[in-house]
Amino acid sequence: MGKKIYVGNLAYSTNDSIIRSLFEPYGTVVSVNVIADRYTGSSKGFAFVEMDSDASAGKAIAALDGTDVEGRKIKVNEAIDKPARRGNDRY
Repeated sequence: MGKKIYVGNLAYSTNDSIIRSLFEPYGTVVSVNVIADRYTGSSKGFAFVEMDSDASAGKAIAALDGTDVEGRKIKVNEAIDKPARRGNDRY
């Protein structure tokens, strides 16, 4: 089972291939998803990376948290699953 990682404080120009190349030295990258605004298509400045194992995810988090990528000091930590939405929770 893979481990999902949150990557924050990204430059808006950072894309999937840049993120993938950062994480590949630490293990197999299953997926990379830079989150984009649904209306403009512009990056929102964060991404999710899924690694093949807990061990490789741990190595990547330890090595990459606080490093400089495209002039920004990135935040890298374990992703927290968003709680499931229930029915009509608008209020």
